[in-house]
Amino acid sequence: MKEQLKTDFEKILKISNFSEKDIKFKKNYLNKFIESGFPSRKLENWKFLDLNQIIKKDIGELSFYNDYSVTNKVDTSIFIDGLEHNKIIFINGRIEKIDFNYEDENQIEIYDDIKVNDKFDNENSLIDLNNAFRNKYYKILVKKGYSTKKPLVIYHSINEKMKSKNINLRLDFELEQNSSLRLIDFFNDSADKNFMNILYNFNLKKDSILKNYKIDKSLNKNLKYSFNNIDQEKNSISETFIFSAGSNYFKNEINCNLSGEYSSAFINGIFSLRDNQQHEIRSTVNHLVENTKSYQLIKSVLGKNSKAVYQGRIHVDSKAQKTDGYQLSKAILLDETSEFNAKPELEIYADDVKCSHGSASGSLNEDSIFYLMSRGLNYKQSKELLINGFMLDVVEKITDSEIKNLIKNMIGLEEWI
Repeated sequence: MKEQLKTDFEKILKISNFSEKDIKFKKNYLNKFIESGFPSRKLENWKFLDLNQIIKKDIGELSFYNDYSVTNKVDTSIFIDGLEHNKIIFINGRIEKIDFNYEDENQIEIYDDIKVNDKFDNENSLIDLNNAFRNKYYKILVKKGYSTKKPLVIYHSINEKMKSKNINLRLDFELEQNSSLRLIDFFNDSADKNFMNILYNFNLKKDSILKNYKIDKSLNKNLKYSFNNIDQEKNSISETFIFSAGSNYFKNEINCNLSGEYSSAFINGIFSLRDNQQHEIRSTVNHLVENTKSYQLIKSVLGKNSKAVYQGRIHVDSKAQKTDGYQLSKAILLDETSEFNAKPELEIYADDVKCSHGSASGSLNEDSIFYLMSRGLNYKQSKELLINGFMLDVVEKITDSEIKNLIKNMIGLEEWI
């Protein structure tokens, strides 16, 4: 793989117009990635799902070369129906369109070729890979006091041109004081056996609100990794919802830094897996000052030969008195071959806090199924009703009613009365 990386990197340089500074930056991260390689179970954070082995098994030899000068036709059939929204369209890792037509002029600013100033814990080799091979990236700025009128949907699409490719992309977001953004990541693939590596960096200023919804629904054979870094100032709120169901492999990683008093982070997710799918959510919430709050709820419904992992970590700094931190994971195993792994962590250095964690897994309750059948439902309907209610509990945590109803329809949930 080392020679493949170097060869593909040189091919990219020949067709690109990077500055000498950019090339130096990229080469530095290329060398770091060559030294570390893809994460494996030797690393504590990757012990449940070994990405290095998954890539070898599901893809084989991976190409890191992409010609981002080639435009792609936008397939409008992938657009979400019934929702007026702004758009950013990624096709094969290339931004084909940025559209904020629903917003007031001069309230949203878009910057490209911005200076990289990463503050991430760079023990993560996938961030190194992203820095080395991504195309230029953009920063979206929401101005002070402005709340976007319509949601922003980022479409992530891989078409039939791509096979055995590594795709890297990055976006930065800054929400100025008292601003808000609703953001939907929507994944739709028509090609298989590629590895997508996504990096978002969010900077939430005082009193700002971010609501991010990640929807991976359509079945595909691709592998995906997404890393969200969220820095939060005083009174800011981040809400993250993940529906993880479509790809062969998907790891969502969220790192929240609550550095302003009364800031809060909410992370909720659903795994709905089957047929050898392997998905993971890993969250780290760092409570760094007094009076911060976090809430995490992850639920899994796991069919034959599927595997889900939840690693949730709450870190409470010694200065973070009055912290309120909660995390809970639950899983329904629909087959004896399905597997759920949970690793909840509390790391607390303050003494005046309220923190808890819990995890539970098991099969559907046969007594509950029997009860529903005694009321006229058949066995299949009884199972569906119980699973529906199990997942609906997480969707109900979504605070935006328009998007809550959209997601219910997308994933086929109904409110049974």
